[in-house]
Amino acid sequence: MLVIGTGGAGLRASVELAEAGVDVLAVGKRPKDDAHTSLAAGGINAALATMDPEDSWQQHAADTLKESYLLGDPRTTEIVTRGAARGIDDLERYGMAFAREQDGRISQRFFGAHKFRRTAFAGDYTGLEIQRTLVRRAEQLRIPVLEGVYITRILTHEGAVFGAYGFDLRDGTRYRVHADAVILAAGGHTRIWRRTSSRRDENTGDSFRLAVEAGARLRDPELVQFHPSGIIEPENAAGTLVSEAARGEGGILRNALGERYMSRYDPERMELSTRDRVALASYTEIKEGRGTENGGVWLDVSHLPRQTVMDRLPRVYQTLLDLQMLDITRDPIEVAPTAHYSMGGVWVRPEDHSTDVRGLYAIGEASSGLHGANRLGGNSLIELLVYGRITGRAAAAYSESLTAQPRSAAAVAEARAEVDELLAADGPENVRALQRAVRNTMTEHAGVVRDEEGLRTGLAELAVIEKRMEDVGVHPDIAGFQDLAHAFDLKAAVLAARATLEAALERRETRGCHNRSDHPDMKEELRVNLVWSPATGITRESIPPVPEEIASLMEEVPTDGKLQE
Repeated sequence: MLVIGTGGAGLRASVELAEAGVDVLAVGKRPKDDAHTSLAAGGINAALATMDPEDSWQQHAADTLKESYLLGDPRTTEIVTRGAARGIDDLERYGMAFAREQDGRISQRFFGAHKFRRTAFAGDYTGLEIQRTLVRRAEQLRIPVLEGVYITRILTHEGAVFGAYGFDLRDGTRYRVHADAVILAAGGHTRIWRRTSSRRDENTGDSFRLAVEAGARLRDPELVQFHPSGIIEPENAAGTLVSEAARGEGGILRNALGERYMSRYDPERMELSTRDRVALASYTEIKEGRGTENGGVWLDVSHLPRQTVMDRLPRVYQTLLDLQMLDITRDPIEVAPTAHYSMGGVWVRPEDHSTDVRGLYAIGEASSGLHGANRLGGNSLIELLVYGRITGRAAAAYSESLTAQPRSAAAVAEARAEVDELLAADGPENVRALQRAVRNTMTEHAGVVRDEEGLRTGLAELAVIEKRMEDVGVHPDIAGFQDLAHAFDLKAAVLAARATLEAALERRETRGCHNRSDHPDMKEELRVNLVWSPATGITRESIPPVPEEIASLMEEVPTDGKLQE
């Protein structure tokens, strides 16, 4: 069994397979100790009812679907919210230390749009602790993990997977891995915007490209969550998050004129409004000329007691000190909306996250179905635990059902030739410059606010970039094969960008994270999922009705005093 990606989703699936006695290999291009999961700060959701006895999985599901603007899949939502408590139990079984009350109960806190306290946490390093816990469990089970290996293609024959092909980032060694099933857990596509909370080699759209080229489809690629507060400088760290706990603890947003502008957009909730509204407010201030010289706004916590900042926002304090030599107890932080989370992703079935390709599964941010048009804070971490377990079991059962596995020498030759051709490419176009061009196009034409003219301009610019890609030069050197990896990242970025632009053009409405200035209203006929592939373009997929036991609990949830992570 092959798992592509060694973040929380990939490791949880690997652990499930190993515990079931299945041979599994996990492959990641980043070191497993430093996967993207480790950056998640705020917490993980489960209706444990340790703090509020009235909480239930049904209420968790209702809150999730309400916040999805009714684009989330009710079946997926039920599976995640029903399985959440078991996900927490699994982490405890693996030895994770959650924050606890004095009597030993797991402590849970409010996050925005949750009716009850259901977010478990470990300081403001929850994702890091989950990653460490899963790495430790994988080591106990002696799961082999290949780090620094870039997968370039999922190998298929007659609609079924039989492995994957890739290369070592250090010395270019080729890898051909044969596997009964492949679980894709290689993240989303937020790196294709100029400002993003992802680091330079994370969430580059790899999952989208690998899945689509294997024969799978994408669902709702246009639904991308923009976090309201990413830093602007230094350039190599642009988009790094200032946790929304900064606003939750009393941080104030001001424009360049010194105005506390949230009073214009959400006078009741102010800075504690939902993520999509705050991001839109900041974007509007900047776009209308009330932003800073660098194109941002000010987030200020300097009026808070210094001890509050040190106790409640230690990671934010240290990050700004390290990156900007800025003491946030004295000075405001310059921030702007930043691409943060792919709520759409590979089309999967709700019951087991299988795809259109037999033996291929997708989980975590690579997949779709739970979040719809707005992700409820704390849900992404529990999703990867629930579906890591379920999909691991499903892949093991699929493997057991096979009596034989046909392979294709032609598929392997094609994968090998793709790498060979790029290595031989010696054109004048620079891969990194083209990546930057994609990010500029997406930022200008498919950012927080979109319109028909801008999206069509974006598609025209993308066509030019695709033409220029025919003349790239790829030049590995003594330092390694990163340039080859960047060339594949560019392929992924262009595919993900095209899917996003085409789906954003088709969704002629404003819903959650998707703001169309030329279509400001939500439209009932567009309460559908948009499914994309190069062969079919955009098709509409209906969403099953919400079960009555969940629908009856859906209501507007107050956010007073709740963190908006």
